[in-house]
Amino acid sequence: SLIHMLMRTLVGPGLLLFLWQSVWALDVPLESESANLVVCFLQPPTITKQSLQEHIVDPKETMVMECEAKGNPHPIFSWRRNGKYFNVARDSQVSMRRRSGTLDIYAKHNPEQYEAEYQCIASNQYGSAYTHKIRLRLYRPPVWPREILEPVVISAGLPLVLPCDAPPGPPKPETYWMSSSFPTMQAVRQDRRVSMGVNGDLYFSNVLVNDSTTDYCCSARFPYKNMIQQKMPVVVKVLTSESLNTRFKFSPESLQAARTVAEAAPTWLSPKGSSSSILVLQGEELLLECIAGGMPTPRITWTKDGEDLPVTSHMKVKNFNKMIQIPKASFEDAGEYVCAATNKIGYIEHTITVRVRAAPFWLERPTNLILAPEENGQLVCRSDGAPRPTISWSINGEPIETSTPQPNRQVSGETITFRSVSTENTAVYQCNASNEHGYLLANAFVNVLHATPRIIGPRNELIKTIEGHRAFLDCRFFGSPVPELRWSKYGQGNLEGNRFRTHRNGTLEIKRIQIEDQGTYLCVISNIAGRDENQVRVEVKEPIIIVTKPRSMKVLRGSDVRLECGVKADITTPIKTTWMKNKNQAALSWSRVSMDESNLVITNVNRGDEGNYTCVIQNDLEQKSASAHLMVMGRTQNKLPVRLKDRPSPPTDLELSDPYERSVRLSWVPGDSNHSPITEYLVQYDDDDWIPGKWKNLSTYPGNLNSVMLHLQPFTYYEFRVIANNEIGSSRPSRPSKRFQTSGAPPDVIPKNLKGVGTWRNNMEISWEPLTWREWNGPHLKYLVWWRRRDSREEWKNATTKWLKYYIYDADTFTPYELKVQAVNDFGLGPESPVVIGYSGEDRPIAAPLNLRVSDIESTQVTLHWDPVTRESIMGQLKEYKVYYWRDSSQLRWHRVNRAMRSKVFPNSNPEPSGVVTDLIPYSNYVMYIVVTNSRYEGPPSNHIHFSTPEGVPSAPRSFRIQQRHLDSIYVDWDLPEEPNGVITGYSLKYQTVSHLSTVNASRGEELKVEEFPPNVTSFSIRRFDRYTRYRFSVAAHTRVGLGEWHTEESPHYTTETSTPQPNRHWNLQHLALFYLTNSTETVNTNQQLYTVASLALPFLNCDETDQVLRLTWNCQIHTNAVCDSVGSLGTATTAPSLYDDDDWIPGKWKNLSTYPVYSYSMSFFLSCLTNYSERLLLINSKEPSGVVTDLIPYSNYVMYIVVTNSRYEGPPSNHIHFSTPEGGIYAQDQVDISTQGWFIGIMCAVALIVLILLIVCFIKRSRGGKYPELVRDKKDISLELVDDKDQEGTFDYRKLETREEERGLQRAQPSVEAILKRSDSDDSLVEYGEGGEIQFNEDGSFIGQYTGTRRDVRDLDFGGNLELHSPMNTIYSLA
Repeated sequence: SLIHMLMRTLVGPGLLLFLWQSVWALDVPLESESANLVVCFLQPPTITKQSLQEHIVDPKETMVMECEAKGNPHPIFSWRRNGKYFNVARDSQVSMRRRSGTLDIYAKHNPEQYEAEYQCIASNQYGSAYTHKIRLRLYRPPVWPREILEPVVISAGLPLVLPCDAPPGPPKPETYWMSSSFPTMQAVRQDRRVSMGVNGDLYFSNVLVNDSTTDYCCSARFPYKNMIQQKMPVVVKVLTSESLNTRFKFSPESLQAARTVAEAAPTWLSPKGSSSSILVLQGEELLLECIAGGMPTPRITWTKDGEDLPVTSHMKVKNFNKMIQIPKASFEDAGEYVCAATNKIGYIEHTITVRVRAAPFWLERPTNLILAPEENGQLVCRSDGAPRPTISWSINGEPIETSTPQPNRQVSGETITFRSVSTENTAVYQCNASNEHGYLLANAFVNVLHATPRIIGPRNELIKTIEGHRAFLDCRFFGSPVPELRWSKYGQGNLEGNRFRTHRNGTLEIKRIQIEDQGTYLCVISNIAGRDENQVRVEVKEPIIIVTKPRSMKVLRGSDVRLECGVKADITTPIKTTWMKNKNQAALSWSRVSMDESNLVITNVNRGDEGNYTCVIQNDLEQKSASAHLMVMGRTQNKLPVRLKDRPSPPTDLELSDPYERSVRLSWVPGDSNHSPITEYLVQYDDDDWIPGKWKNLSTYPGNLNSVMLHLQPFTYYEFRVIANNEIGSSRPSRPSKRFQTSGAPPDVIPKNLKGVGTWRNNMEISWEPLTWREWNGPHLKYLVWWRRRDSREEWKNATTKWLKYYIYDADTFTPYELKVQAVNDFGLGPESPVVIGYSGEDRPIAAPLNLRVSDIESTQVTLHWDPVTRESIMGQLKEYKVYYWRDSSQLRWHRVNRAMRSKVFPNSNPEPSGVVTDLIPYSNYVMYIVVTNSRYEGPPSNHIHFSTPEGVPSAPRSFRIQQRHLDSIYVDWDLPEEPNGVITGYSLKYQTVSHLSTVNASRGEELKVEEFPPNVTSFSIRRFDRYTRYRFSVAAHTRVGLGEWHTEESPHYTTETSTPQPNRHWNLQHLALFYLTNSTETVNTNQQLYTVASLALPFLNCDETDQVLRLTWNCQIHTNAVCDSVGSLGTATTAPSLYDDDDWIPGKWKNLSTYPVYSYSMSFFLSCLTNYSERLLLINSKEPSGVVTDLIPYSNYVMYIVVTNSRYEGPPSNHIHFSTPEGGIYAQDQVDISTQGWFIGIMCAVALIVLILLIVCFIKRSRGGKYPELVRDKKDISLELVDDKDQEGTFDYRKLETREEERGLQRAQPSVEAILKRSDSDDSLVEYGEGGEIQFNEDGSFIGQYTGTRRDVRDLDFGGNLELHSPMNTIYSLA
């Protein structure tokens, strides 16, 4: 089995437990369910029923505290009271029910002694389960003190508060105020001035004279006994100016002032002061109230946290804006609420600080564990609240800290982990989550047992079903470890998927069963302890089909009638045919009414045979029916005289009788038929309370009736009227009946669209569509919601709400629930809806797809494979697999890539999922991972994989440019493709002439030529046949895979080189000034004015060589009104028309487009110099028609011409001149001095450094040549070493020199190498290193004196090899 395999492979306990809990949903079968399994399957106790935590009882009746539990052996019950053992047997007023823990308390004497806190304990030999603590409270009848209340005397305009002071309960009563004015009593009308507060008091913002006309009485309704009590009434007397003058004699001026009610600024009646605070628990009702007094009546406004109060759907503003009601407070409702009271006299504010806290609530409730020996498991107890609850664990009621430690049990906060369990771990564990606002207690047992698989329930069962219906084959089972279940037909194959579905409790569901599904099905369960099997035989029957349905008919009295009802049904299943008349079974008789097979035959029909007939066909599996209406007509009298026929007169005297909740009898007196029999009566009704007069058709009745029973909607006001019909027409409507209200009834409509959807991982939102107000059938409509876990044996839980949603907060993650709902009003419960399946909230998936891998890697796509995620680890409904990938780099190291992440989803639930990712870029390195998603979250990422796509064909080359560097040639170049998609191996260039644009080249055809280039060549030039020829170029790059995308462009149109006018050729103004300037003038008549188009002659170029400088001069000729000035610009002219030619096939058809002014164009002159090798373009901006060309190559041949340009276009070229530069070249006056060039300075510095190094080496070599010894001494005393006499070329004199000679000798002496190298650190001379001696040298470096001072023998000097010159030049010495 799956569990056995996981144990063998040592899978972690978390995954093992998850898989276990997702598969195992059955309790241990007890004696009541399967008596033959009592000995094998034992179970610790489980609490199944208990009283509420706040348990209110009536001491005059039997006080009952419930405590039910199950287990095997059956549990033994005991009680604790106020934390101590409660001996039930010794209390004569208390008894415990048999095989139950429920207490019955008959407290005839001193019932107050039982008002305490109780807890029930259910125990057997495998553990003890505890109920929550039950607080027993006695209901005390409310007693309102019989006190005589003095009248309240108050002046008009002042605020007033009438206290209610209702008895506190429990539970809390509902209060309301009544006013008594003889002889009636009615509720106090509340408005902005008069309202009742939350505490039940009645508030008057200001009293008026009318308030003293009635007495006020506070009434309270106590829900426990549904009893109403009243307080003694209080009399209010309002004093006016006249009454004050009667009691106190005022002057006329004072009396006039008192007649007007004094105005007053607002003051707070409730709450008092300027601020207050409220603490509310999450989910409880929050009421915020502000009532102010003042004259005129103040208006109340609200703000929250400095902003206008956002009124949402879960918030209501009541009591004329004085109260805010939030039925279920949440943490979003916390904040500072400011209520402001305003009238024309003043303005006051009150700040209410709302703090929201939360009692503990479940996030994950611990569930029972049934484990086999050596298995692993976990108990998880997760809760939340504000403040956060503390978790404590107990074992059989004993704190786990003080219990016997077990090495295989580990407690870690919210989790208890078991490893390699044994029977010693069998116990009941209690989890307590508590904070200052409450606590939660949950029991969960661990049952360690080794059980052979057993199938629970009937065996060899026969199931008959109808084709097309659903069939359910039961196979409830039990075993430990959890058995593996397999369904098969005739013992072959495995039934799963398509129309077959195996539920968690073992039931096989077959959808839309077919005839071929008939047969024997085998259910097999097995684990390591054994196996068991059961057979279920299924017979599929054909459905009942009524092939001939009865038809409605009208027959004459005395004739015969045959109502047919042809049936087709399964021949193996007997059917029964029944005929119903008006919902009652038709009475058959041998004489007149009989059945012919399934048909009904009536002979000699009469009026009594009229009605609705229904044919009912049924068998043991289903029932079908069909209906028809039979109408009996009277025979005509042929001998009656012909009379004038007319519409009937309206019915009269409508009366209502026999009222019921859903019907009433309507009777009327028929009007005159006017010689045409009344065929039917139409009854209409009006049930609109708001807009009367909207009559609707209710039903039609035969014309021989004048009293009918009307079927109505409960709890609705009705008016009726009747209209008579005959063959001529309809009568006028009758007078309406009296207004009638049907009594209330339970709802008869089922709320529609019931569904359960989780909005959080541990909750489920149950919602439905509301009933319309006409479907209420009574007042105070509410909804009763039922739920329980699917495939579990737990009892249905329910809750009543008036909203359209209900939330379950202690649900497990993505757990199926069975749901149903029914409407409730004051008259009872409506029908239950069909059971639907809803799922609690989804959580984030806890596992990632494993073994992500790729195959079939192509240049632009790759095939993915991965191992699917287990259904349990998705923590919800599998939505899709989502792949994230990005291009990490290109296999061309120099190519930069965009690393933007992309994704693709695969809604794949196959056992071996796979997918294809396309739109990849060839020759790239990719990184990829995959996640699994449910409807809310994405799971953790899988392993990252790296793969590389092979080479592909490249994209088109970029930056393709076509240039005209010569008038008779075209130059093209391009850049690398944007995406090489591999190693570029070369380029292909195709080109051909565009014949339809070239009149000269048209006869040559369009010959296509192809050039191939290596990858390092990205340019090409071609010589044109003429200056009108245009080319179409296409270039593409190669890789080893093949040829890439082509980029195609056509060369632009260039002007001709000749200056001769083109006949009949006119140009657009821009072309006229910029491309081609003719020598002719064209006169155009526009708007009755003459405009002359300027013409510009071509520049003429001269070349002059003087003084080693090439000077060029040119000139331009302007005709008509254009001027050529010294800076080479075209002067201003008048306006000229703009012409265009848009005909590609017949050129020369010019049309006027519009007229533009001829603006001045600034011109520059380009000089084109052609040598034997290349072409250069030089821009010359000169104020004179001359220029200087430099940087010419000596002994070269040149061709030059010049063109006129402005900021946008280029004109035609001038004449070409040819010249040759002499040997040595033409010296340019602007030649740059070479001594300022950087490369020259660098070379000179390097040469100087080399020379200096050579000089130093030569000097050292000479100093070691033998003429004199080298004296080297550090600042410390170091002996000088004397060279051998054989190597010397002079003698040493050791006598002391004179001071004068010493100074002169030192001045002419050259410093030693050591001194030269150390001069940066010290300026000491060589003398400082001696013993006070003095040395003189000749100019050639030889000694001219002798050492003086202390004489030293040559033998005293150290000539060893330890003398080291501490200088960087030691290396040079060694080389020398």
